[in-house]
Amino acid sequence: MDFIRLDPSDSVVTATRALEVGADVEGVTTRALIPSGHKIAMRDIVQGEPIRKYAQVIGYAAAPIAAGDHVHTHNVEFRGTDVAYEFATNLRPVPAGTPDTFMGYRRENGQVGTRNYIAIVTSVNCSATAARMIAAHFTPELLADYPNVDGVVAFVHGTGCGMADSGDGFEALQRVMWGYARHPNHAGVLMVGLGCEMNQIDWLLEAYGLKQGPLFHTMNIQSVAGLRKTVEKGIEKVSAMLPLANQAVREPCPASELKVALQCGGSDAWSGITANPALGYATDLLVAQGGTGVLAETPEIYGAEHLLTARAVDQATGERLLDLIRWWEDYTARNKGSMDNNPSPGNKAGGLTTILEKSLGAAAKGGTTPLTGVYKYADIVRARGFTFMDSPGYDPASVTGQIAGGCNLVCFTTGRGSAFGSKPSPTIKVATNTEMYGRMIEDMDVNAGAMLSDGVSLEEMGRQIYELFLRVASGEMSKSEAQGLGDYEFVPWQIGAVM
Repeated sequence: MDFIRLDPSDSVVTATRALEVGADVEGVTTRALIPSGHKIAMRDIVQGEPIRKYAQVIGYAAAPIAAGDHVHTHNVEFRGTDVAYEFATNLRPVPAGTPDTFMGYRRENGQVGTRNYIAIVTSVNCSATAARMIAAHFTPELLADYPNVDGVVAFVHGTGCGMADSGDGFEALQRVMWGYARHPNHAGVLMVGLGCEMNQIDWLLEAYGLKQGPLFHTMNIQSVAGLRKTVEKGIEKVSAMLPLANQAVREPCPASELKVALQCGGSDAWSGITANPALGYATDLLVAQGGTGVLAETPEIYGAEHLLTARAVDQATGERLLDLIRWWEDYTARNKGSMDNNPSPGNKAGGLTTILEKSLGAAAKGGTTPLTGVYKYADIVRARGFTFMDSPGYDPASVTGQIAGGCNLVCFTTGRGSAFGSKPSPTIKVATNTEMYGRMIEDMDVNAGAMLSDGVSLEEMGRQIYELFLRVASGEMSKSEAQGLGDYEFVPWQIGAVM
C-alpha cells in the first residue's frame, strides 16, 4: 500500500513511499510531490480547521488545504494545547506474566545491576581532566585481570560552579551525582572535586547520607595538592577497588528488577507507527513482570499529556504531570521560545510537522498500562510499572536523568538514525524504518521497520524488543555498547542562571 490511514477520523494519511503528482490515494489525486513519511490531505480543509492524525489534533490549517495537497510546515500552524483533562478514566488491568529472569548483579543494598563498572564522578568541570586521566590509566590490557569488571568510566560535565547553592539547578545536579554514586550498575565509585566549587562533595554526602568505604571514596584536587598527585592517588584508589569489584558475579534475577529508560531521538513519521508502539508493547510485557518503564522528555509529550493523565492511577499523579507541562510552558515563554521549537530539522524532513504530532507518537513508548508515578529530573524512581520523569527532549541530558533515577537499561527508538549510547546502563536502539536500519545496521539493534516492509505484527516486534531487554541485561552487548559509546554522553541538565 502507498499510504497508511491511522484512524477513520483522520483528515490526513501518511505516504509509505514517495508519490509523484497525480498519484491516486483512495480516489484522491495528489497535487504535489509527497515524500515518503509525509502527509496527504484526504479532503478539503478550511483555514483554521484542526488537522487530525492518530484521531488527535496535530495542528491547524494555516491556509486553505485542498484534497491531495502535501500537508506540512508550509500550511500547518501550531497552537498550544487546550483540552479538558480526565484522570484515571483509562485504567487497563496489567496482565499477569509467566515469571522471566535475567542474569544480573545483586548488590548489598538490594538493588540489581545489569553491568559492573567502577565510576569516577566529578562534582565540577574543574576536576574533569583529573577524572579522565584516572580512567584512562585502566586500559583493556590492565583490566583483563578483572574479567567481571566492565570498565572504569569517568562521568564528567561542564557545570558545578558559577551557580546558586540552592534551587532547581543545584538540586538537579546533586540528584544526578547521588543517583550515579548509588547506581546498581556501579560496583565502586570515586568522587573527584576541586575543593572550592559551589557543588561541594561534602554537602552531597551529608544530604544523602553517603558513607565512605572500600568501594566508595572521595577526594579534592586542592586538598590532595594538585593535579598530578590527584591522578596518582585516584589510580591507587581505583586499583584497590578492582579486586573487590571483580568478586561480583551474575546470578538469576527476576525481570521485575529491570528499570528501562524509554527514549527516542531523530524521530520521523514512522516513529509513532512502528518503533514507539512496539517499544510500548515491550513496556507492557515488562510491567506485567513487575518491572518499570520510565518515559521522559516532557516537551515531547506536549499535546499528548491528556492521554497520560487519563491513565494516571489517581488525580494527584495526573496533576503532577500537568504541573510539569505548565512549568515548561512558562520556561519556554520566558526564554522567548515556543513548545513547537522542539521538532528538529531532521524531524521535519522525516515528515513530522508540529510538536503535537511528534508527541502523540513519542507517548506510545509508554504502552497502555496505568501511569503509577511522576518524578522530578534525576529523582529515584521508586514506583513500579509505567512511570514518567521530567526532562528536556535533548537525549543526553534526558538519559542522564533517567539513569540517575535508577534505570539499568535504556531503549532508544530512532527514525533518522542515532549514534547515541550510554554508560553505565547500555542502550538498545530500535530503527523505525527498514531503509535506515540497512544503512546504519552497525548502530541499530532492532528493525521495527519490518512491521511495514515485512508484515511483522506489533505483538511480535514488541516481544522481540522485550526479549532483547533480558539478553542485554544478562550481558549481551548492544551495538552502541560494543562500539564504546557512553563516555561522553553524560550531560546533567543545566537549569537556572550561570553566574
